Amino acid sequence: MEPKQIKEGYLVKKGTVLNSWKVVWVVLSDDGVEFFKRKADSAPKGMIPLKGAVLTSPCQDFSKRTLVFKLSTAKKQDHFFQATHLEERESWVKDIKRAITCLQGGVKFARKSTRRSIRLPDTINLSELYILMRDQENGVKEQKLEKDRRVYNHCFTGGTVVDWLISKDKARNRPEALMLATGLLNEGFLQPAGDVSKEGVEGGAVSTVLDEPNALYYFADSGFFCEGYSSDEDVIVKEEFRGNIIKQGCLLKQGHRRKNWKVRKFILRNDPAYIHYYDPTKGDEYPLGSIHLRGSVITAVEFVPDAKRYDVDGNLFEIITSDETHYFLQAATSEERNEWIKAIHAVSKTGK
Repeated sequence: MEPKQIKEGYLVKKGTVLNSWKVVWVVLSDDGVEFFKRKADSAPKGMIPLKGAVLTSPCQDFSKRTLVFKLSTAKKQDHFFQATHLEERESWVKDIKRAITCLQGGVKFARKSTRRSIRLPDTINLSELYILMRDQENGVKEQKLEKDRRVYNHCFTGGTVVDWLISKDKARNRPEALMLATGLLNEGFLQPAGDVSKEGVEGGAVSTVLDEPNALYYFADSGFFCEGYSSDEDVIVKEEFRGNIIKQGCLLKQGHRRKNWKVRKFILRNDPAYIHYYDPTKGDEYPLGSIHLRGSVITAVEFVPDAKRYDVDGNLFEIITSDETHYFLQAATSEERNEWIKAIHAVSKTGK
């Protein structure tokens, strides 16, 4: 019987020989994980059997990479994958763990809600806690803070998190609140910002969240960015990042000069209306480029001029900016294409 396909999409994978990180197309079935160099390839680069496998998430083997999870086979071979955002990692981890459990129990795969394996009281649900912290009215307030001649936007101190947890009766005292905050950090809901908090994460202490005013953190899906004191032009550029994140994920983008297609991570923000694209293997600090969406036209298309036929796998759409610059993108599925078109269209009409 052919294995049942459960999930597919782009992830960043660490090479087993050269140790470099590259974007791959990943297909999860009920008995293994296959990864391909390109989505259109018929033969995978490799296959990871799930029988006897163990999944570790979050994986903290790499201090400078977040949202990593590790899949260890029965033969003790480790495979490292990195997601582009928190929800994506949680979705992959949940489905892979469920597939392993079903395979071990000899039952068919079926999704169900499972509790994360963290050392916290049974009454604590980190996902629900994170939603409460993100509440606009009663959650942790994001601030613009200045440290060491740098300005950190959409962030807060470790002490602020501790104070909030105690004030909302989520923790009885500061040590207990630090334990909760560390759980949120380990699961990727919180991220360190600045040298002090990053050193705390890398220090290996029991509590990696620091209860002090110089330790800064931010929500994983916030509009966080850091700026230094530089030219007026640089300040104008930073305005692009002030909007809330509406949608993010990987798409194929056609280059303007060489007309080749590469996987890029896209982050869509509103007010101001921008979509930034990044090399998904490098992180989110410096985008490769940005598209100002105010007044843009977004449409689904069936073909792309100057594109090689084997590079196009369907699900195309085009962004035409107000200055008539054309951007051609490919989604993985028609449903994903429709979601991106709808989100970008809404931002282009409302954002400044």
